Amino acid sequence: MIYFRNIHVFFLCCFFSLTSRADGNVPPGNTVNGYVKDARNGEMLVGATVAIKGTGQGTVTNVYGFFSLDLPVGENVLQFGFLGYNTFELEVNNSRRVTIELQPKTQTIAEVVVKGEGNEGSSRFPLLGLEKMESSSISNIPVLMGETDPMKAIQMLPGVSATSEGSSNFTVRGGNPDQNLLLMDEAIVYNAGHLLGFFSVFNNDAIKNIQLYKGDFPASEGGRLSSVLDVRTRDGNMKYFEGSAGIGLISSRLNLEGPISKDKASFLVSGRRTYLDLFLPLAEDEEIRNNKLYFYDANVKINWIAGDKDRFFLSGYMGRDLFKDELAQLDFGNNTFTFRWNHVFSPSLFSNFSFVRSGYDYFLGTSEKDIEDMEWVSEFNDYMFGADFSWFITPEHTLRYGLRSIYHRIDPGVVSGMDENSLFQEVDLPRNNSLEHGIYFSHTAELSPWMILRMGLRYSVFQNIGPGKSFVFDEYYEVTDTVEYSKGNVYNTYVGLEPRAGISIFFNPRLSGKMSYSRTRQYIQLASNSTSSTPLDVWFPSSPNIKPQIADQVSLGFFKTSRNGVFEHSLEVFNKWMQNTIDFKDHPNLILNETLEGEVRAGTSWARGFEIMTRWNTIRFKGWLGYTFLKSERVAPEINEGRPFLSPYDHTHDFSLFMNYRLSTRVSVSGNWVYYTGAPVTMPVGRYEVDGEFIPLYSERNAERMPDYHRLDLSMTIDGKRGGQWVFSIYNVYGRKNPWAINFVNEDGEPYNIKAEKTYLFSIVPSISYTLEF
Repeated sequence: MIYFRNIHVFFLCCFFSLTSRADGNVPPGNTVNGYVKDARNGEMLVGATVAIKGTGQGTVTNVYGFFSLDLPVGENVLQFGFLGYNTFELEVNNSRRVTIELQPKTQTIAEVVVKGEGNEGSSRFPLLGLEKMESSSISNIPVLMGETDPMKAIQMLPGVSATSEGSSNFTVRGGNPDQNLLLMDEAIVYNAGHLLGFFSVFNNDAIKNIQLYKGDFPASEGGRLSSVLDVRTRDGNMKYFEGSAGIGLISSRLNLEGPISKDKASFLVSGRRTYLDLFLPLAEDEEIRNNKLYFYDANVKINWIAGDKDRFFLSGYMGRDLFKDELAQLDFGNNTFTFRWNHVFSPSLFSNFSFVRSGYDYFLGTSEKDIEDMEWVSEFNDYMFGADFSWFITPEHTLRYGLRSIYHRIDPGVVSGMDENSLFQEVDLPRNNSLEHGIYFSHTAELSPWMILRMGLRYSVFQNIGPGKSFVFDEYYEVTDTVEYSKGNVYNTYVGLEPRAGISIFFNPRLSGKMSYSRTRQYIQLASNSTSSTPLDVWFPSSPNIKPQIADQVSLGFFKTSRNGVFEHSLEVFNKWMQNTIDFKDHPNLILNETLEGEVRAGTSWARGFEIMTRWNTIRFKGWLGYTFLKSERVAPEINEGRPFLSPYDHTHDFSLFMNYRLSTRVSVSGNWVYYTGAPVTMPVGRYEVDGEFIPLYSERNAERMPDYHRLDLSMTIDGKRGGQWVFSIYNVYGRKNPWAINFVNEDGEPYNIKAEKTYLFSIVPSISYTLEF
């Protein structure tokens, strides 16, 4: 606590110093600031370029569409641009605040016309491993059962792989799925799957853009080792009311948005629900008629511009899955709430204050009268406060600083009988309470026209607080003592520095090189011994027995744009070392285990490899080709007899290809093909007999591999003459039966006849969906 208190005082001193200097000592020249937005609907444009014409100097808008730029004395011309929008120029000769509305480009298809878009804006920022996707590009990717899914689009990027067939979970550069920080409007999402992970909680109708950080984390983000997925929802149309409705094979969706007060306030409501359960009452089997199987989710957002200096956002998400048959009921879901206040302290100082609540819970219970009644309830709640400041000192120097503080409350499980006559033994695992703080600074400096440097530092603190219980284990992981702590007592603290640095060097306008280093620390992890996570997996915090995981990553990349701007090529090489990697002993007991920490076997791990990607973009033809080579290994003294073994997410070779071709103004076709090396697994390789019992003999940890995975998907999109859009798609065109699991069973009950039995989920899956806009 002493260290945290001192650095907190230091942060406050810096804050007041910077705000006073920003207000009273504006550098010579004129400071122009404001917002860049879409002229059609008032949506703020993230990453729009703002350049001083003829100087090579400029900036880009932040995640709220805000920019600030200090101009030389005299008359200047500002150029505003964004991909897919017409460039706008504005003459400026004094300090002022502006709101720029960019008009989307209209494209007429005749012959194949190549368009050149400069890549200078994005390349002039020293972030490696940053991928950006808009909702419009996500909607072009062929989908499963007509459900456009941003998570499936993310899985096609280099360095990113699905954890299993059909899963919305993903792994980045050999890391675990729980090492990815998933944010929706700054709220942490702890389970991003619907229907046991086949679809994600992110509804593309409500999404504005997605940013995936997989190599070089900004100093503002922490708490995970592999990636940060930052999902921002749309603000709502400030110009006029509009909506869309869609229907697919398994779900329907509705999106409504419009102004509450034109150009001042807007709303967005977006929801979807599956309806397979609506047809179950028609089944011949009476037992099936009473079953329930569905999910629903809803996004709500209110956006209010209170004045030139203030803007408020209120957003929320609620989603639920329910499965119920005659035997049992499973019910789980997420809910988030985010309140944000943007305030402009001065022309060069922008701030954002956030209060966020996010939660995840699940319920498992019995339904059959002949089965012993029971209920299993678990819940995870976060409460976060954040303050972020961006000081645009000069066009060459930007300082960002702030703090985040999160209260984690984990109720890992309460199991009880449903009535007083139940014979079921009650289990009540103790609640985990903890605090996680982060204070950060970062400085982006353009040292010369050919070099940009970014340096950052994050100081993180993690505290276990009472009421709580801590176990003392001996060398055999047997409990020897139990220590209980009273409410509010801080009984364990971890602190650590997390430096970040990046540099970009521009060899010429079309060729640049980048290098970065980042250290990250993770204090919350998932207890799962399967690559396909389930809703019943348990999150648990660092503690006196579980040290925080630490990762150091170095990346080097080269980026080249073709002369006409159509092709972009990139090569990234990465090397990552991780300490205190969480793994578990063979055959661990992870369900309702009060002494779960005794199942953990921590060690070290490393991942290295490279990623190659080529993008192309013309009016008719666009897409990308990506390849990843990865080697990911682990070692722990008490696993595999201390010998190194492969990570369960080591996909040595990973190819992804996406193509979209516009046949006419109304018709386009898309296709994607994915291939990756089968995941490492532990399998029985023999057996021995003891007293007439056959006992399997397993390979070393992850010494075998599943068969390689590959799949081709195709889709066609047809825009109606009078509105509406049809999408026809085929998932897994050539019917590849990719294994989801392999089990070894006795054939015909003979103990000596063992065969491998493959379970697969999908063969060829055609789908159709229709969307109507109004």
